[in-house]
Amino acid sequence: MLFRKSLRRDLTNLAGIVFATLFTIMVTTTLIRLLGRASAGRVDTATVLPLIAFSSINYLPVLLVLTLYVSVLTALTRSWRDSEMVIWFASGQSLAAWVRPVLSFALPFAIAVTLIAFFVAPWASRQAGDYTQRFAQREDVSQVSAGQFRESARAERVFFVESLAADAQSVRNVFVAQRKGDQEWSVVVSSGGFIENAPEGGRYLVLEQGRRYDGSMTTLQLRLSEFERYGVRLDPRPAGGANDSVRARDTAALLADPTPRNLGELAGRIGLPISALLLALLAIPLSFVNPRVGRSVNLVIALLIYVTYTNLQSLMQAWIAQGRLPFAVGVWLVHAILALACGWLFWRRMSTRRLRLRRRPAPVAGGAAAGA
Repeated sequence: MLFRKSLRRDLTNLAGIVFATLFTIMVTTTLIRLLGRASAGRVDTATVLPLIAFSSINYLPVLLVLTLYVSVLTALTRSWRDSEMVIWFASGQSLAAWVRPVLSFALPFAIAVTLIAFFVAPWASRQAGDYTQRFAQREDVSQVSAGQFRESARAERVFFVESLAADAQSVRNVFVAQRKGDQEWSVVVSSGGFIENAPEGGRYLVLEQGRRYDGSMTTLQLRLSEFERYGVRLDPRPAGGANDSVRARDTAALLADPTPRNLGELAGRIGLPISALLLALLAIPLSFVNPRVGRSVNLVIALLIYVTYTNLQSLMQAWIAQGRLPFAVGVWLVHAILALACGWLFWRRMSTRRLRLRRRPAPVAGGAAAGA
């Protein structure tokens, strides 16, 4: 009883610290990436916080798996370094006795990873895709930022606005360059303008007090014209289809349409809870510390195994999505290899310990020594 309480207390404390650290790093890197996209005009600044929340939900299964792996590995490694493992072995506990408490601690993590990966993460991916898609379908001038050049949806116009009103309906000192075919172009310069709704439908950017330059690469002629009012039709970007990313599809939709892409995504979702349990078990034999080799060698080996394992999972998922590997094989192949490696490590650690116990000389009885 004391053995399990002590282990659970250590694992709980370490899991909280590790998850907080990993989550902070993930949120920071996501914030930097989204702010860079927002400054470049690819993401609306008002949607940065919702996108961070949805991205965090998508990364939660991986963070929980990594938190579980690092927590078990760190707790048991500390037990080896502080010679607590020797005390547990002397009290009759074997290395296999750690399996049950570790699995009982890992089971809630696996359940949470399953729920998030199968149900919550697809919803978060759909929401993030909707935010991005709505911004991509906005009108050209709606995406203009003061002091920056912006390209139109069809790459036919380039806008530059020196200042933008708070209501985003009026602009000052506008520069518009438009291409007409491959050989003709026009440049419009205006002191200001505003957006107007036409009675027959449609929206126009009305420029006031400006000039228009028309040129042709074939004739090498330049025509100049001045205007008091000049209207530029603003067509919204063509509405794209629904978010068809496989990551945004429900698990039921993946099962109903077993295409290679859907099966590849399904294999990735199934592998997350399985990897949580396998890595928790793998951390038990990997936590062994050999003082002759070094205290950090086992951590380096554990890191290399985790990186290799996750890369092989991604490779199997890609092969299933490409139709190069059957789903029935790729969904369990990498996990079976890790399970065999975990079993081999358990056997090696336990057999090595039994061999050392056999080589120890038996104590000489006090009475026999006195009689001699």
